Amino acid sequence: MKKLVLAAAIVIGSASPAHADLTHRIQSSVSLTVDAAASAASRIGSSYSVSGNNVTLDTAGGLGTLTSGSAVGYTAADYSITTAGDAFSFSESFTEGDNVPSATSVTSGVVGSLPMLGDTTTTAGGVAGTLAGTIASDHAISLTAGGAGTSAVGQMVTEIKLD
Repeated sequence: MKKLVLAAAIVIGSASPAHADLTHRIQSSVSLTVDAAASAASRIGSSYSVSGNNVTLDTAGGLGTLTSGSAVGYTAADYSITTAGDAFSFSESFTEGDNVPSATSVTSGVVGSLPMLGDTTTTAGGVAGTLAGTIASDHAISLTAGGAGTSAVGQMVTEIKLD
């Protein structure tokens, strides 16, 4: 029996201990966003075109000259039928381009007056209102909705790694 106990003690004593690294990570985050107001404006140019057949130009018209602070302007032309009684076609179009706008200034991050040009896209900014987010010591996330143009995202990541 002593030999059996001695053999068991040798086997147990020679066994190597298990080594395992355990990593546990908890990460919580809250992201609150309020959309900014934006405006993009592009000037359109003036254009004038005329086409036709069996039509004669009597007095030329067309675009005026561009001067700073005023639009181009248009002067009508005079036309007449070339051969009376024959078929004719006539088309005339005019697009008044944008005036040369004054410079836009930014004061304290705000543009007081946005330009209104021929191609303008403007979006309103968000309203924070009651937008809020908190993380408690137990990683509980609390989000409160804001006004239009806001978002609130809460996230908790738990990672267990065994090497």
